[in-house]
Amino acid sequence: MFTKAVPRAAPRSFQCLARPRCRQELQQILRSKTRSLRPRTSIRHNTGYAGPKKKTYFELLTEAFRDNPWQSALAVSSVAGGILLLIYVNRVYHSYFIGAFHQYPDEVAKPMRKALYWDLHNPDPQKALKFYKEALRKVEEIGMDPFSKEVLGIKIQLASLFERYHNYNKAIEVLEIVRRDCYAWVDKLGGIHMTDGKRTRVLGQAAAMGVKLGELYSLPYVDDQEAAEAALVTAVETMLKEKRRREKEGVKDGEGDWKTDEEMGASFEALGHLYDSKDKHHLSAPLFLNALSLCPPKSCHSVILMNNLATSIAQQRPPPSFTNPTPERSRTDKKSLLKTKPSNSPAASQTPDTMPSPANYRAQATLWAINALTLSQSIKPPDRTEECDIGCAVATHNLGEFAEMAGDLPVATNYYREAESLAKGIGFEDGVKNAQEGLARVEKLGTRQAIQ
Repeated sequence: MFTKAVPRAAPRSFQCLARPRCRQELQQILRSKTRSLRPRTSIRHNTGYAGPKKKTYFELLTEAFRDNPWQSALAVSSVAGGILLLIYVNRVYHSYFIGAFHQYPDEVAKPMRKALYWDLHNPDPQKALKFYKEALRKVEEIGMDPFSKEVLGIKIQLASLFERYHNYNKAIEVLEIVRRDCYAWVDKLGGIHMTDGKRTRVLGQAAAMGVKLGELYSLPYVDDQEAAEAALVTAVETMLKEKRRREKEGVKDGEGDWKTDEEMGASFEALGHLYDSKDKHHLSAPLFLNALSLCPPKSCHSVILMNNLATSIAQQRPPPSFTNPTPERSRTDKKSLLKTKPSNSPAASQTPDTMPSPANYRAQATLWAINALTLSQSIKPPDRTEECDIGCAVATHNLGEFAEMAGDLPVATNYYREAESLAKGIGFEDGVKNAQEGLARVEKLGTRQAIQ
């Protein structure tokens, strides 16, 4: 059965499109640019939700320490260490590489930095020598004062380089040239530089180089005792001459300080040891006494000097013109001890029969050794140092030797045993060895006397 469908009404939207006005609006919409489908305002803003709160650095650090304490501590320590290292490197750079050379012109400072680097920090003697020589060439080119503190410092550092690498002859050569030039400058121009301190500085460095030359000449590798004696005598005479000039004329304004008692005492002691090694004990004794007079009375080094003086007196056979120092002599009476007595003095008129006998020398030496032992026992910490302990053992050993020389073997044995015990207690191996040798000698002498 054929049926006819009833027409349905068109949707409302299509009815709109059928209208001319609607079609025009649709075409305009299609021609226009597509706008963003995103809303202009965020959903969070619209809803009022601000999200999670941002944590501070302190909160993050606290949380990290709570979750990983060891790793966090290591990280913080590494960062802090890096910062401190950076500060230290920066300070060293400015104080050493910049500050230490600010008195040098740039032409000299540059090779000097390299020389000291290859000399002290990354040792390479050939490169260090190359840059020291380059620095000295620049000094001559720009006309720096050859007797300024900076230029003399370069030359002394060059000698030190030779010494450290056992090229002692080169070190001696450099120091001899510089010392000779310093004395020549003082003789020629020192008078016009009295008040600016330059004469004092140059003369003091010349004397110090003399002491150093005495040390280098005395080394077994060089072993030039005559040259060592000449250098040390010149140094000591320079120090005493300048000191006496100041005492007589007074210190002028701007002259500056002269050598300290410690520096002068060290030069006297060095020359005294040299004379001892050459068996010139009659010359070493007054030098040790001078060094002792310049040493603080309650110091452990005074103990060492008293022992040196005791052994020097015990071994000497002085010429008739020599007057021996005794413990009763004033510590400040040192001028007369550096000179021999004039020919009209009572000491010079002594005959061999009236000269002190070996027993007299031993008695004086024994007094000095007892003084050394007493002083070493009286010094307490913090003034007490290792020198006091060694000096105590040495003084006891010396008393044993003096008793052995006098033929008093039982007393010598007791002293040697005590010296051995003291030396063992402080780990003084040379003292132990010498005491044992002394005991062996005394035992042989006792056996020989028993047989006779």
